[in-house]
Amino acid sequence: MRILIALGGNALLRRGEPMTATNQIANIRRAATQIARLAHGNQLIVAHGNGPQVGLLALQAAAVGARSAMPLDVLDAESEGMIGYLLEQELANALPNDREVATLLTRVEVQADDPAFDHPTKPIGPVYAKEDAERLAVRHRWSIAADGAGYRRVVASPKPHRVVELRAIQWLLDRDAIVIAAGGGGIPVTVAADGKAHSGVEAVIDKDLCSALLAADLGADLLLIATDVDAVYENWHTSRESALREITVTALRAMFFPAGTMGPKVEAAAEFVSRTGQPAVIGSLDQIEQMANGTAGTRVTRGA
Repeated sequence: MRILIALGGNALLRRGEPMTATNQIANIRRAATQIARLAHGNQLIVAHGNGPQVGLLALQAAAVGARSAMPLDVLDAESEGMIGYLLEQELANALPNDREVATLLTRVEVQADDPAFDHPTKPIGPVYAKEDAERLAVRHRWSIAADGAGYRRVVASPKPHRVVELRAIQWLLDRDAIVIAAGGGGIPVTVAADGKAHSGVEAVIDKDLCSALLAADLGADLLLIATDVDAVYENWHTSRESALREITVTALRAMFFPAGTMGPKVEAAAEFVSRTGQPAVIGSLDQIEQMANGTAGTRVTRGA
């Protein structure tokens, strides 16, 4: 079976945790242990988020001055390499020596006129108190938005259209490598009128939407979205909340989920299932194996 596993940025660095290398490695090790249990007899592609990490890199870049700061597409690539290396190392440690793991920097085409560039929604970096977020927004010319009880910087998140390195990923899968790709939603690029030359753009693509696109284009049998909650919940954080265990695309799309949290995951799962007819599952990082065998998470199907 071919499975694409999408690891959320908040699963690799849990909400409220200090943004330290020790914490990230511990969470990545937990994920790698789970993923390794699916490796036998399956082809695996692993994607991951980068919201907390790329936000921290952007803060560090801003600290050296605007003239020296790297643009977001370069920071996307930097975070993709950093998290990919940690995942690759922990996965290799958890797997037999004869199973190869490869991390691939992945460019993803977006449209230059995507309306997302005028309406930033993707949260990156740390969570701040409102007063601190407003002060930083003025200083760095950020857009900010509420995220839970706090506030975070938000950036443009254009829709992914094509994974440039698709053939390279397929080549690696054909040779039984586990491929870590499209990290952080990939590196956003636009394509010139000749259809060949690419240019990086200031944005962070949503990891879940890119994962759905990549999974569909690779003919995956299952899209598995691992996050920091154990399922999709109806009426979340109310007295009427309840976990959804199995649901059709039509029923799921009739519900509302916030854009900054569960919304993109639900949209990605629905898009993949609608396009391919194959199932998607959303659930906890600690239950990846159970999600794959159908005993945990929220399973999304096309239905009758």
